[in-house]
Amino acid sequence: MPTVLVTRRLPPPGTAALRDAGVEVRESPSDAPLDRGELLVGVRDVDALLCMLTDRVDAEVFDAAPSLSIVANFAVGFDNVDVAEAARRGIVVTNTPDVLTEATADLAWALLLAAARRVGEGDRLVRTGSWTGWSPTQLLGAPVHGATLGIVGLGRIGTAVARRARGFDMDVCYTSRRRHEAAEAETGARYVTLGELLRTSDVVSLHAPLGETTRHLIDEAALGSMKPTAVLVNTARGALVDEDALVRALRDGTIAAAGLDVFEHEPALAAGLRDLPNVVLAPHIGSATTQARAAMVKLCCENIVRVLAGRPPLTPVRPEATG
Repeated sequence: MPTVLVTRRLPPPGTAALRDAGVEVRESPSDAPLDRGELLVGVRDVDALLCMLTDRVDAEVFDAAPSLSIVANFAVGFDNVDVAEAARRGIVVTNTPDVLTEATADLAWALLLAAARRVGEGDRLVRTGSWTGWSPTQLLGAPVHGATLGIVGLGRIGTAVARRARGFDMDVCYTSRRRHEAAEAETGARYVTLGELLRTSDVVSLHAPLGETTRHLIDEAALGSMKPTAVLVNTARGALVDEDALVRALRDGTIAAAGLDVFEHEPALAAGLRDLPNVVLAPHIGSATTQARAAMVKLCCENIVRVLAGRPPLTPVRPEATG
């Protein structure tokens, strides 16, 4: 009987599909990540690994798991997995694209609106009993309707964010590793350089994958080139942004506000970030809807069942995708 290690407790429908397919499931009962030692012991004799973004899956893990055939990553991103090393060893890596696109795009818009219109500040004002009533000068925010939205990475989620911008009559521009003509035709987005996007956008929303070329893509210089009235939104990967530089930019008024769902060293935050009034902080909940998470579980399980049965996976990650 093939065996799979599931590194965190899963939401419904859970691992029933694996058990129904005759797979022995070893599932962590905890909602906390396995520590490194637990992971290395847990993979020793398994055929499949269903892991999270919090699990670093590299050569050391592969060395500890000589029977491993598939790594099913419970995320659309896969920067936690050494895909090239897996391919070298004949290990399949899969992810969960498409099924979380709309949920993450919704959350990006929630952060965009909350940061631009200072919803977090208003919530704290009311909750603390500090609100003294309506005022014509109170919590003046940035307009969203008719503004320019700059999208960094026009993949599935970036396109979904751009699609929503039509309802706000926004001018949408984007930058990406390549042109996306179909998405341009659908959304009206204009392809520009990163420099132009940063200089001209009222809102910058990040949807790029994390790699060596995108780590700290938004650094001190990038932030300094943005409008002082601009809002930065990140629902992609925390390390796309130099958090220390972002703290300085928000504190000094280099940009107006930010909405963040991801952080470079989760769950830790850069010093001073939590104290800033002009940033909305969410605990990595981009895909956290019952529908999206259920679909992610199903896709991971289906990929595992297919690979263990000698069939191709539905959503393989190719080594070239990490370039």
